[in-house]
Amino acid sequence: MSEVDPFAKARQALVEKHIIPEEITDKRVLTAFLSVPRHEFVLPEYRDQAYYDGPLPIGEGQVITQPSLAARMTQALHLQGNEKVLEIGTGSGYQSAILSLLAKEIYTLERRKSLAERAKSVLHRLGYKNISVFTGDGTKGLPEYAPFDAIIVTAGGPRIPQPLIEQLKEGGYFVMPIGEDITSHALQAGQKMKGKLQLQNLGPVHFVPLIGEYA
Repeated sequence: MSEVDPFAKARQALVEKHIIPEEITDKRVLTAFLSVPRHEFVLPEYRDQAYYDGPLPIGEGQVITQPSLAARMTQALHLQGNEKVLEIGTGSGYQSAILSLLAKEIYTLERRKSLAERAKSVLHRLGYKNISVFTGDGTKGLPEYAPFDAIIVTAGGPRIPQPLIEQLKEGGYFVMPIGEDITSHALQAGQKMKGKLQLQNLGPVHFVPLIGEYA
């Protein structure tokens, strides 16, 4: 990127008009959204809409998440900087980049090879070094790298995949859209206590469906 970022003011406006009003008070989260160039993660034909607070197509029937919603999910993980985080649903890689500025290690899993490869390429080009991108069934998690301090699922399903619960550390934070309807979900977030997730409903959301063996 050039030294003068033509999208800096657009990012500032996005944060001030759409993210802060969503009760995002964690200054580290706000700084991350001010820093990550969302326009680099969208398809070229949507670049002029990169800082619109809404989802945009990224191919394969998938979308890049609405920034204010991504911020709500990110804040719900309560990241302090030293965590190992698992992300299910790499998509464009935008959420991965946000997380990389807030935690020590990011492991992100995408079932669609083309999206995983594109995200990996963009993240590498932009210099994000603490992100490992994998291709596979997100509902199975990454047991070989567990346990994780936090897990974020960026697709909705009727239930939480059991492998993800098992791979989350005791006391770790979890966030996922949950609901029986294929597109309408409730954003659920909380902490693992005594082996079980204690979740809070953060309100209705719309996500692409989670697909996999434990979906």
